[in-house]
Amino acid sequence: MKLIIKYGYWLVLAFLGLVALFLVASTLNIPGGYKLYTVQSGSMLPQIKIGSIVVSRQASAYQVGDIITFKNAPAPVTHRIFSATESAGRLNFITKGDANETPDTEPVLQEQVLGKVIATLPFLGYPVAFAKTKQGFLFLIIIPAVIIVYSEILNIKNEVIKLLKKRKAKKVTKQKKS
Repeated sequence: MKLIIKYGYWLVLAFLGLVALFLVASTLNIPGGYKLYTVQSGSMLPQIKIGSIVVSRQASAYQVGDIITFKNAPAPVTHRIFSATESAGRLNFITKGDANETPDTEPVLQEQVLGKVIATLPFLGYPVAFAKTKQGFLFLIIIPAVIIVYSEILNIKNEVIKLLKKRKAKKVTKQKKS
């Protein structure tokens, strides 16, 4: 039973550490132009599942068929480039979610493109999105803190028990000598 608790303890801490790592990575600019985004809708099913994390990287050029993440109020959107046109010397993309029947109505300017999707991490977006909420952030801080404090209390308790046993053994040894 102790072994299960020990492995469970480390598994929970590792999971929370992984979520914290992805949370930090999704808010910072990673060297090399990489950025992480959480998928909030099913517009890219079955290619990209809801709750996935997509890793996007800036590219020098984008082509029809590329999956891109682009700026769109209120949150970035990840869709596939359906077609590309040039207007007034500027490249515009028409995008479409794989699960959508029609392309998006607004063209995406090249300046709006945040990057090309190079990897997806299914389901990891759920805990990261939760961690971005007030409750999630508290959960991410409080749960590991409670686990660590509990572990340290157990360690202190075990050390106190060892010290008491040593003192008792010394006392018994002194009484036998006298």
